[in-house]
Amino acid sequence: MDGNKLKYDLEERTTKFGINIILFCKKINVNIITKPLINQIIKSGTSVGANYMEAIGANSKNDFRYKIFICKKESQETKHWLRMLSAADNDLKGSADILLKEAHELTLIFHKIAKSSSKNNDTVI
Repeated sequence: MDGNKLKYDLEERTTKFGINIILFCKKINVNIITKPLINQIIKSGTSVGANYMEAIGANSKNDFRYKIFICKKESQETKHWLRMLSAADNDLKGSADILLKEAHELTLIFHKIAKSSSKNNDTVI
């Protein structure tokens, strides 16, 4: 698969995002502040791909729209936890910024899909 196609393959992209969140968290020094933040970001960051998989397997258009909306919410939440972890440990900022960019792009993509599927009831991925 060429790099351009991979960028737009949301199944692969959301899976890779979840994996990168896990790898990012493995590098974090666990302490009283970072431990709950790590738990939160693992949940939200890996949930993006899980909910996308549910969306593409949805049994109705309403279910599809709902799952896509959850994808958007989870990617937005992940941005929050990335910011909190960056504040907790300045050494994480560079890695967090890369993930923040991807989370932001995913948020925009899911927003567009949700908006399009609301306008056109026939839209399904």
